[in-house]
Formats: sequence, C-alpha cells, structure tokens
Amino acid sequence: MSDFMSHYAVPAAIVAVAIVLVLGLVNMMRGGSPNRSQKLMRMRVLLQFVAIVVIMAAIWIMGK
Repeated sequence: MSDFMSHYAVPAAIVAVAIVLVLGLVNMMRGGSPNRSQKLMRMRVLLQFVAIVVIMAAIWIMGK
C-alpha cells in the first residue's frame, strides 16, 4: 500500500494541481472568462486540499 501511495497517488495529486494551475494561468493570460478563472481557482484549492490529505496519508502509512 505504501508503494502505491508514494509512487502513484502522491504524484497524481501533484500533477492534477499543476494542470489546473497551468489552465488557470493560460486562461488569465489570454483574457478568458472571469467565471472560468474563478472555477479553476476553486478547483485548484480543492485539489490542493486533496493532495495534502494524500501526502499526509502516505507519510502515515510509511511510518507504520
């Protein structure tokens, strides 16, 4: 289980945050819809929370 968390779940969570961050930056640089920027920001914050939970779970599982 710790191999799955450290090799797959943690990187996947980090990549998801990075993708949404880049999409938000591209939308902002192109002068896109403010509503879309707001949705992307909310999604980024949610994904950051999920990533922190996944990272903390991985640390907890590896400590066992």
